[in-house]
Amino acid sequence: MNSRSTASAPSRLRVWFDQHLHSIAFSLGRALRKPWATLLTIAVMGLALALPLGLSIVMDNLRHFAGSVQQSREINLFLKLDVAPSAAERLATTLRSRGDVAAVELRTPEQALGEFRENSGLGEAIDALGENPLPTLLVVTPHGDDDARLAASLEALAEADLVQHDALWRQRLDNWLHFGQRVVQVLSTLLGLGALLVVGNTVRLDIQSRREEIGVLQLLGASDGFIRRPFLYLGAWYGLGAGLLALGLLAGAGAALREPLAALSASYGSQFSLKGLDALHSGFVLLGTLVLGWLGAWAVTGHFLRQTRPTET
Repeated sequence: MNSRSTASAPSRLRVWFDQHLHSIAFSLGRALRKPWATLLTIAVMGLALALPLGLSIVMDNLRHFAGSVQQSREINLFLKLDVAPSAAERLATTLRSRGDVAAVELRTPEQALGEFRENSGLGEAIDALGENPLPTLLVVTPHGDDDARLAASLEALAEADLVQHDALWRQRLDNWLHFGQRVVQVLSTLLGLGALLVVGNTVRLDIQSRREEIGVLQLLGASDGFIRRPFLYLGAWYGLGAGLLALGLLAGAGAALREPLAALSASYGSQFSLKGLDALHSGFVLLGTLVLGWLGAWAVTGHFLRQTRPTET
């Protein structure tokens, strides 16, 4: 008795597995037999999904760019003219030991004057000054997010003459990035809902064309899961195709924009380059679009089966 039950379990599993394979192949065949309708559905879904994905990539690159621009966080500490170089070096060493300081760069008056001479083109006028009027500069990079408190503590130093810190610009940039991320979330929700409706409507049309066949299956006692399964896989195929199209569109857009963006960044002395989706995130996108197509088909088939289920007499 036990041997029969253990032998029947794999057979039931094999039947279940074969039914799913048949549904996968059958749904793919139905999609390929209507190439223009299938391509139209995938194109509409792909475009709807590519827009929020593209905006999300843009926001990620903007955050990366904002984080890579250290000048937006650096605090310039100008020392008094009577501070000796040795005292400035001791102060820099003291600041480096603080927990709220990531790095300190010391720029002597001679280094600052040389940079100004090279960048301004006013070499003769600078030579006419006679002595160097520039102070010693400490470029302090904060560690953590409390830049304002660090700037206030630097202003309280006895050696400090002037502290420059553009915290307002960074705060505004962070607010814009946060707003942009919220816009991406709203558009993703709306366009994802639109893609869900596109899949649902396409599957609904396919269900309508097979209404009589579904009715016969219901009279023969087929379960709702058996009837629904091919349509679920059809929706999944639509979602997978739309995801592949969306990734292709984003890759093409990235290839078209990468070279001019690199040239623009180089003109500002930056090494920033456009970053797209890696393999892991691309896989998550495909999985998400597949689930989206599956859910659209599941909602439509469930509604149809509830309406057409034979009533008991």
